Order: sequence, then structure tokens, then C-alpha cells
Amino acid sequence: MKLLLALAGLLLLTACGSGGPPPPDWKTDSADLIERYRKHALLGENKLAERYFQQAIAATGGAGRVADTARLWLVRCATRRAMLIDDTCTGYAELARIEPNAADQAYYRFLTLDWDALDVAQLPSQHRALVNAPPGKRHEALSGIGDPLARLLDASLLVMRQEADATTLALAAETASARGWRQPLLTYLKLQEKQAAALGNADELARLARRIRLVEESLAPAHK
Repeated sequence: MKLLLALAGLLLLTACGSGGPPPPDWKTDSADLIERYRKHALLGENKLAERYFQQAIAATGGAGRVADTARLWLVRCATRRAMLIDDTCTGYAELARIEPNAADQAYYRFLTLDWDALDVAQLPSQHRALVNAPPGKRHEALSGIGDPLARLLDASLLVMRQEADATTLALAAETASARGWRQPLLTYLKLQEKQAAALGNADELARLARRIRLVEESLAPAHK
């Protein structure tokens, strides 16, 4: 059995690798397309990312698969929130009312910061320590998250909850930098730049300005 995993350990689609009939085209196509969406969104190649996302939606929608289409919207929401874009996951929520899924609902509540109503046991395992940690200590759970995208997502959610500190920003920036994820890297470098400006740290401001310029120059061709 070959598992096609989408964002943050969320099981998106399962396809048989051997034995039995091959998986239907809509399933393999949508799994491939949503991964292409995620990759190009993180690179800041937004037009290409959107094209892949719409093709993924067409694959599951063409098969009349409500739950699978909802899950694609959930992956989109998670990807955008990992980049500190305040997506409200409306596309997922509208479809989830028709065919709800407990694990997906838990992930949706996690993404939209509704942690008081969250069934933590339904979350992918790499996110549970963050939610279970007491406020003020949650940033300490980030370094223990092995998956880079899950780590970046969790850091971004802490920023949105106003629970992030300087170490959180640095870890998120380094995570994005190590993977070459230009879009979230630029966002986090600019957050660090604001922090350095508030502290009057001229040397750090100069270093960050140079890094920001490099990333912006690399993003310019992608936006043409």
C-alpha cells in the first residue's frame, strides 16, 4: 500500500501500489496535483500553484467526491496559514457540512485556532504536543517537530495566536530557508526585521535587509 501524504501528516489519499485493481485516475491525479500546488505555493509561484490547485479540485469534483474535495481545500488552507496568510478555510467548511469527517474537523479547528473545542487525539501526532502544552510554553514544542512543514505551520499558528517569541521567528525562518520556501521565508525575515528595528539593532537590520533583498530578487521572475 502506497500512502500519498499531503500537508503536515494529514492523510489525503490512499492508492494501492500492488495487488488488486489500480487506483482510479482521479485519485492519483488529485494527489499529485495537490502536492504540486503545495510545492509551488511555498516557492511563491502563485499563478502556477493556483493552476495546479484548480486541476486537483476538478479531478475530485469530476468524480463527485465531496469529502475528498473538502480535504483538498483543507490542504490549501493549511499551506496558506503556514505562510502566515489568514485563510479562514471557508472552502473546506462549506463542503464539510455535507460530509463531515472527525479527523478533518479536528485539523480544521487546529488551523483556525479553535483549540478549546479541539479533540487533540484526532490530530496528526506531530501537532499534539503544541496544543497540549500550556500557554507560554508552546513555542518550546516546535524544535521537537521533525517534519519541516508541520514545524513551519505550528510556528505560524503561534504567531497568529500572539504566542511566538524571537526564537519562534528564527526557527520558522531557518526552516523555510533550509527548504528553499521563499514565500514564508520572506514573511518571516520581514517579521525579524521589524523586531530588529524595534530593538535598534543596526547590524541585524543590515544582515536581514540583505537576506530580504536576495529573496525578493529570486521571487521577481516567479511573479511575472
